[in-house]
Amino acid sequence: MPQNEEDGAPEPTPDVTIVLPCYNEQEHVIKEVERVCAAMDASDRSYEVLAVDDASTDDTLALLREAEPLFEHVRVVAFGHNGGAGTVRRLGTQRARGRIVVWTDADMTYPNERIPELVDMLAADPGIDQVVGARNQESGSHRLLRVPMKWLIRKIAERLTNTPIPDLNSGLRAFRRDVSLPYLRLLPPGFSCVTTLTLAFLSNQHPIRYVPIDYAKRSGTSKFHFVRDAYRYLLQVLRMVMYFNPLKVLMPLALWLLGIGAAKFVFDQVREPLYLPNNTVMLLTSGLIVAALALLADLIVRSRDGS
Repeated sequence: MPQNEEDGAPEPTPDVTIVLPCYNEQEHVIKEVERVCAAMDASDRSYEVLAVDDASTDDTLALLREAEPLFEHVRVVAFGHNGGAGTVRRLGTQRARGRIVVWTDADMTYPNERIPELVDMLAADPGIDQVVGARNQESGSHRLLRVPMKWLIRKIAERLTNTPIPDLNSGLRAFRRDVSLPYLRLLPPGFSCVTTLTLAFLSNQHPIRYVPIDYAKRSGTSKFHFVRDAYRYLLQVLRMVMYFNPLKVLMPLALWLLGIGAAKFVFDQVREPLYLPNNTVMLLTSGLIVAALALLADLIVRSRDGS
């Protein structure tokens, strides 16, 4: 536990740690820090803010260093190289001292003045492990492409987890640190880290509550690249469900292949008895192989969880 420099006494453990990733946010990062601290100062929760500079190429780190002595609860952490938002959030959560961890962004998009509200909801209800701010609109770049793509991926995630998910990749959330620790190693370095944490909680029966929030236009330049990040986003959804419940992904495909193969086998025999085309054999064989892989993957998951 950290020591107080004046008397050597241990510093009290804060209730909340806010992890604030910062990358090239010089125009507004201090305003965001002020907004977060003002909201938490008005609450009855002790807190710390980890402002993590992800090797910014502008004056973000210098501004944070200048402001750090002015904010009692702010700690500035500087990365030597750019690790991505997921890396910042993972390491920030591991370094957090609070029992509750809050993730948000420093680009003025999320209503960070509502952080105490999310924290209070989580603290008041031991039956939930995460509270997520569900955005009521999409204000990012490439909106005409992002909205249908995110809707499709969200529906895939809902289907695979059997859970309604109002917002799969919201960056504003509060969660119990001890619950999150086993899943931090699964976080990818990029934007899909928030999606990963959502799916990890849902796949392991950790309840999540969603709270509607406003979502403002981003201040500064977006780091989102539609084609690259949308692909990684979809891939991460499939990867996470495969990691926790591979039967959900593989067994439907296996059954479809076997069903089509069986129907084609009957059709082939009616049309030309005792003749078995190669494509029918391929369908049936592929179905059996995928089914075997699904069962093997499920066995691995169950043995891993039980160890």
